[in-house]
Amino acid sequence: MKPLVAIVGRPNVGKSTLFNKITGKRISIVEDTPGVTRDRIYSDAVWLDKHFTLIDTGGIEPASKDEILVQMRRQAQLAIEMADVVVLMTNVKDGVTANDQDVAQMLLKAKKKIVLAVNKVDNTGDPPFEFYEFYNLGLGDPIAISSTHGLGVGDLLDEVTHLFPEDADTSDDEDEIKVAVIGKPNAGKSSLINKILGEDRVIVSNIAGTTRDAIDSHYEKNGDKYLFIDTAGMRKRGKIDENVERYSVVRSLAAVDRSDVCVIMIDANEGITEQDTKVAGYAHEQGKACIFAVNKWDIVSKDTKTMKNFTMRVREEFAFMSYAEIIFISAKTGQRVDKLLELIKKVNEQHKRRITTGMLNDVLNEAMAKQQPPSDKGRRLKVYYGTQAATAPPTFILFANSKDLFHYSYLRFIENQVREAFGFEGTPIKFIVREKNEKKM
Repeated sequence: MKPLVAIVGRPNVGKSTLFNKITGKRISIVEDTPGVTRDRIYSDAVWLDKHFTLIDTGGIEPASKDEILVQMRRQAQLAIEMADVVVLMTNVKDGVTANDQDVAQMLLKAKKKIVLAVNKVDNTGDPPFEFYEFYNLGLGDPIAISSTHGLGVGDLLDEVTHLFPEDADTSDDEDEIKVAVIGKPNAGKSSLINKILGEDRVIVSNIAGTTRDAIDSHYEKNGDKYLFIDTAGMRKRGKIDENVERYSVVRSLAAVDRSDVCVIMIDANEGITEQDTKVAGYAHEQGKACIFAVNKWDIVSKDTKTMKNFTMRVREEFAFMSYAEIIFISAKTGQRVDKLLELIKKVNEQHKRRITTGMLNDVLNEAMAKQQPPSDKGRRLKVYYGTQAATAPPTFILFANSKDLFHYSYLRFIENQVREAFGFEGTPIKFIVREKNEKKM
């Protein structure tokens, strides 16, 4: 799998600025929608044709008892455990602090490959005298950078990529469909991947949670390339009491972040559990194409209405994901597994689909003629035009005279009309409403 690089350090040393500088912050288009920022942010990055995954972590305050800071430290520790290379960020303006020393000790204990970055060296030429103090951390030669201006970031990335494991896969296959197979423990995720690959690549056992790590498997069929990411089963937080377990959940969430398509495995015998809705909710929030694979269908006692009734239950429980596809499979016998592959390909295409501005606006005009936009106190909503701003998931910006008049129910109506016209099966679609002054038009 791709090498993982974690940026760590105490709060406010410029970690996020460096993260954005390296990744190019492609997600900025949806920044004005809530919930974009999370505890750890993952993004694919590339330097001199070497592809890797970058993790931005919350600031580490080693001695803090504050609950939020303790959580941030835990998240950062998990990122460190996962990472192949760790970038420790410090700040030349503050000099070496006690916190920097504590974090450096933590990294040395973890026996990780470390690159020490000294931020806020904003001028070219020789670094200031204070820079040399950072040799005292015992982490080798520090690298002077300015994450705001981008100075020294190339030297930093040269050193980071130089430390990648020799067997790391740093290539990037654009055509490969990345599929995260997620769900609670023992739902049959590993069995499904083994059936597709035709080999026992992943340990399968009836003990819930046998798969400790996310494992990448490349697969090709009829010229289509897939990357299957088998994830450790996600459990309820209360049951995650050992570090290895918590680490597995981190890997599962990272797998969702890295994927194009999420196959959410549901155990047909157990039915839908609260844990299934949590896992699906996470994939939905991240804007991933989604398929519900109801597994172990071969051992369910059935009559003529069993499949129809189960489908209705899935639709009720996951009402917020009415776009998701549903398929009934048996990972053990291989029932409908070929159909699942076809479905993965289809929803991936829909997820990355782009439609022209002209076609979109024809549908918007038709929708407004069909159902008049809402009004309030004599003022009526006007939607001037729309345009597609991004794919994966398809994201549309609608320009209107008022955000306040754009009720949620009317946005749902617009979404339904767009889906009716263009499909978008299996993928969420996002709308961003922007106000546009009529006089400026």
